Amino acid sequence: MNIDWAALGTVFGVSLVATVSLVGLFTLGIVGLSKQTAAAATGGSAPVARTGAYACFALCAAAVAYGIFLIVS
Repeated sequence: MNIDWAALGTVFGVSLVATVSLVGLFTLGIVGLSKQTAAAATGGSAPVARTGAYACFALCAAAVAYGIFLIVS
Protein backbone atom coordinates (compact mmCIF):
# COMPACT_ATOMS: atom_id res chain seq x y z
CA MET A 1 0.00 0.00 0.00
CA ASN A 2 1.48 3.31 -1.12
CA ILE A 3 0.40 6.60 0.38
CA ASP A 4 0.56 9.68 -1.80
CA TRP A 5 1.89 12.07 0.84
CA ALA A 6 1.70 15.09 -1.46
CA ALA A 7 -2.00 14.55 -2.09
CA LEU A 8 -2.63 13.96 1.61
CA GLY A 9 -0.79 17.18 2.46
CA THR A 10 -2.81 19.07 -0.14
CA VAL A 11 -6.09 17.80 1.26
CA PHE A 12 -4.96 18.67 4.78
CA GLY A 13 -3.92 22.18 3.77
CA VAL A 14 -7.11 22.94 1.85
CA SER A 15 -9.24 21.57 4.68
CA LEU A 16 -7.38 23.67 7.24
CA VAL A 17 -7.71 26.87 5.21
CA ALA A 18 -11.39 26.24 4.49
CA THR A 19 -12.15 25.52 8.13
CA VAL A 20 -10.33 28.57 9.46
CA SER A 21 -11.95 30.76 6.79
CA LEU A 22 -15.48 29.57 7.54
CA VAL A 23 -15.03 29.91 11.29
CA GLY A 24 -13.56 33.39 10.84
CA LEU A 25 -16.39 34.44 8.55
CA PHE A 26 -19.01 33.15 10.96
CA THR A 27 -17.24 34.94 13.80
CA LEU A 28 -17.37 38.19 11.84
CA GLY A 29 -21.11 37.66 11.45
CA ILE A 30 -21.54 37.17 15.19
CA VAL A 31 -19.44 40.27 15.90
CA GLY A 32 -21.51 42.23 13.38
CA LEU A 33 -24.71 41.26 15.14
CA SER A 34 -23.29 42.25 18.51
CA LYS A 35 -22.14 45.59 17.07
CA GLN A 36 -25.64 46.04 15.68
CA THR A 37 -27.17 45.89 19.15
CA ALA A 38 -24.47 48.20 20.54
CA ALA A 39 -24.96 50.65 17.66
CA ALA A 40 -28.71 50.64 18.18
CA ALA A 41 -28.21 51.48 21.86
CA THR A 42 -25.91 54.42 21.11
CA GLY A 43 -27.82 55.70 18.07
CA GLY A 44 -25.24 54.57 15.50
CA SER A 45 -25.74 52.90 12.13
CA ALA A 46 -27.32 49.58 13.07
CA PRO A 47 -28.48 48.63 9.52
CA VAL A 48 -24.91 48.65 8.20
CA ALA A 49 -23.72 46.25 10.91
CA ARG A 50 -26.75 44.00 10.39
CA THR A 51 -26.24 43.93 6.62
CA GLY A 52 -22.57 43.00 7.02
CA ALA A 53 -23.43 40.26 9.48
CA TYR A 54 -26.08 38.82 7.16
CA ALA A 55 -23.61 38.94 4.27
CA CYS A 56 -21.10 36.93 6.34
CA PHE A 57 -23.77 34.36 7.20
CA ALA A 58 -24.84 34.16 3.55
CA LEU A 59 -21.25 33.52 2.46
CA CYS A 60 -20.95 30.78 5.09
CA ALA A 61 -24.14 29.16 3.86
CA ALA A 62 -22.96 29.40 0.25
CA ALA A 63 -19.62 27.77 1.11
CA VAL A 64 -21.36 24.93 2.95
CA ALA A 65 -23.83 24.45 0.08
CA TYR A 66 -20.95 24.36 -2.40
CA GLY A 67 -19.17 21.74 -0.30
CA ILE A 68 -22.30 19.61 -0.20
CA PHE A 69 -22.66 20.04 -3.96
CA LEU A 70 -19.09 18.82 -4.46
CA ILE A 71 -19.72 15.78 -2.27
CA VAL A 72 -22.96 14.83 -4.01
CA SER A 73 -21.77 15.31 -7.59
